[in-house]
Amino acid sequence: MKLIFTLLAVCGILIAGNNNKAFIVKAADLKAGEQVFSANCSACHANGNNNIMAEKTLKSEALAENEMNSITAITNQVKNGKNAMPAFGGRLADEDIENVASYVLNKSEKGWQE
Repeated sequence: MKLIFTLLAVCGILIAGNNNKAFIVKAADLKAGEQVFSANCSACHANGNNNIMAEKTLKSEALAENEMNSITAITNQVKNGKNAMPAFGGRLADEDIENVASYVLNKSEKGWQE
């Protein structure tokens, strides 16, 4: 599953449109996601930790335990906020939110190591 996600994130997804023409969906930009994370998230989530709620880290095990281990779940959390986390939906573009969600999931799968 990790290999599949990595391939999809790096290469993009081939999807058939309604008119049966195939097109490539732009892959998430992990470098842009890293920049968004550094500017907006790292104050509370440096190195995948959580300075506010220590048990709700961005580490792989915690994301899985909290059912936050998908792009959809992370994107929803970033857009809408929850508990002490503010909503970024009005502050960040959808593309930035998608990039940062991909970055977080990618980093969590690598144990937040370079």
